[in-house]
Amino acid sequence: MSRYTGPSCKKCRKLNQKLFLKGTKCHTNCAVDKAQRAEKEKRFSSGGRPNKMSDYGKHLREKQIARLSAQVNEAQFRRFFSKAAKDKGQTGAALLRFLEVRLDNVVRRLGFAVSLKAARQLVNHGHVCVNGRVLSIPSAMLKPGDEVGINPASQKIGETLLVKQGMEHAEKTAFRPSFLSWDAGSKKGKLVRWPDRAESSISADEQLIVEFYSK
Repeated sequence: MSRYTGPSCKKCRKLNQKLFLKGTKCHTNCAVDKAQRAEKEKRFSSGGRPNKMSDYGKHLREKQIARLSAQVNEAQFRRFFSKAAKDKGQTGAALLRFLEVRLDNVVRRLGFAVSLKAARQLVNHGHVCVNGRVLSIPSAMLKPGDEVGINPASQKIGETLLVKQGMEHAEKTAFRPSFLSWDAGSKKGKLVRWPDRAESSISADEQLIVEFYSK
């Protein structure tokens, strides 16, 4: 399976949307913020207007925002959409919910890593346990009641700068959402319920994504 190894900021600049792919760096030194400021100054000085986007372009953009924010490829994203389409509820809301409870994203939102890429690295290297067993599949979907923690055999990884930064950021910013519980003593978290739409970390219009695949 192909894996993108280029600059993360390039994705954000292309969509003109902050995807927060680099964790805390996106809050302090964002290329999108700089580009947007430059574009506003250019339009103000020239009196021009932004180019109008076609309906297809709008639908495609929202799909790309969701896909790139979750850092999955086209085939994976399509599988998530197919699963959401079979859900009893609204397809768009189900899609964002399924993306939100992926193991790598839960690891990130619990505070073990500051970015999705770092969380995926922890999972791939076997440093994460789900319900006491090592699970090294970042795209694995969790369900309410599942408990996530660092592999006891990899406790030294908890002393690394990677995890320390994640923990500090989570405590400083109240980063953990309410659909996740956190035990500071054991340093384990649990998915206590399915996340609501407002709790999703993906800022995309899910209805436009549904319309994109409906054409």
